[in-house]
Amino acid sequence: MKKFLYITTIALGLFMVLSSCSKILDTKPIDPDEITSATVFDNPESYTQFMAKCYAGLAVGGQQGQDGMPDISGIDGGFSQYLRQYWYHQELTTDEAVIGWDDATIKDFHYQEWGDGDTFIAAMYYRIYYQISLVNEFLRQTTDTKLSERGLSDEWKNKVAYYRAEARWLRALSYWHALDMFGSVPFVTEDDPIGDFFPPQKSKEEIYAFIESELLDIGNLLMEPRQNEYGRADKAAAWMLLAKLYLNSEVYVGANKYSECINYCDKIINAGYSLAPTFQQLFWADNDADAQTMQEIIFAIRYDGEKTQTWGGTTFIIHASVGGDMVPGDYGIDGGWGGTRTTRQLVEKFTDNDNRKMFFTDGQSIDIDNISDFQNGYAVTKFRNMSYDEQGNGTPGFSLTFPDTDFPMFRLADVYLMYAEAVVRGGGGNLSTATEYVNMLRTRAGASQISDSDLTLDFILDERARELCWEGHRRTDLIRFNKFTGGDYVWSWKGHSKEGRSTDAKYNLFPLPAADVNGNPNLTQNPNY
Repeated sequence: MKKFLYITTIALGLFMVLSSCSKILDTKPIDPDEITSATVFDNPESYTQFMAKCYAGLAVGGQQGQDGMPDISGIDGGFSQYLRQYWYHQELTTDEAVIGWDDATIKDFHYQEWGDGDTFIAAMYYRIYYQISLVNEFLRQTTDTKLSERGLSDEWKNKVAYYRAEARWLRALSYWHALDMFGSVPFVTEDDPIGDFFPPQKSKEEIYAFIESELLDIGNLLMEPRQNEYGRADKAAAWMLLAKLYLNSEVYVGANKYSECINYCDKIINAGYSLAPTFQQLFWADNDADAQTMQEIIFAIRYDGEKTQTWGGTTFIIHASVGGDMVPGDYGIDGGWGGTRTTRQLVEKFTDNDNRKMFFTDGQSIDIDNISDFQNGYAVTKFRNMSYDEQGNGTPGFSLTFPDTDFPMFRLADVYLMYAEAVVRGGGGNLSTATEYVNMLRTRAGASQISDSDLTLDFILDERARELCWEGHRRTDLIRFNKFTGGDYVWSWKGHSKEGRSTDAKYNLFPLPAADVNGNPNLTQNPNY
């Protein structure tokens, strides 16, 4: 663990080599052989480069080209890329996705029978802490004292102040992922020393309190909503994370925070965001080019076929979902990987007139008799590397191998659904307003309208699947509704059974990697692993 938690200033030079770290930059790489702590920040642009690397940690898996010089060791850079691993954990473990490959233990995710030696779980865990370590080092290097010692201008000090707030938001995001997936975890900040020591393990309550306090604090330091560059955090991004934290508060710490969730949903809704006119365009290659579409996206992980070439991210999501009789060119790619599909249980949540029902069915069976056969299970066509055109005349992105499609991690539709759920759970707010928000989504989708009496928790869970499938929310949602483990809700191949069966509640959390528990005497493994 110590290997991944701390980054010396000398190592900073390696981070600067990445020229594809963000669309906001066009910077000259710094020679890592010439970097020292005394010279790395001689050029103020180094702060921008370092900040870009903090964002890039969500998008790519290494320092060079297609995830070359991987950020973490022991697993391929493309496999260990943050979004790819997050998608594995949030989607493959649920009714929304299965995968046909035999890579290591990957099928164990859908079976819900993983253990503490799982390579993919370790990759997610270390990727989270790699991100945290990046931010910690950036914060160490950008204190008021250090900036003054380096003679930084007031203009640059103001710019770095925004960078620091954004970095803290990125750290809060990763700690939220750690809390959500692992529960009680190691805890380090910029105030901890650089060097060999065993990080303490903090309780779920302590991690929750830290995330909350950070987001409340930086809410006054970030740029106003929609005033920062697209793809960077602003106040609305902080409000979004707070709403997510409060919506799941009963799961995390046993506290009812639904009124607080509604409060921050209201802040976002009143901040000038609006629904994209067309649902499909949110997930196509030009989702960062249409002004109306961008008004729905609160935070996106950005991709560019020329500058962010990775085997993870939307490269994985799009390529892996194409196979069988599908024509790769229809999706803007040069070939399908024949991996991911979905279950009958998700397909049957949609009515025929719902334009969110995006499945390829030719040659595909709705039932999955053989999970290794791509043509068992419907393919999902939600994400594409094509510019959107209602007449079907769109064009592929810059590269047929590496999509331009940004991943909308947070968007307004989710806020509407969170508001509705928090109201139904008794958090205050207005039931008629909640119904209106849901009907706005259904109107866009071409689905029938609902009334206040239709807005039940079961309906909301299904509506979240219809609106947000494959966007990395499903595992967290099912746990909040007590339907992830156990037998109240089963789906194909849950519990390693074709018909699905009950699973152990221990799988509501992933285990800490065995190597880390064995190497750090401060860590206690999650129960029953």
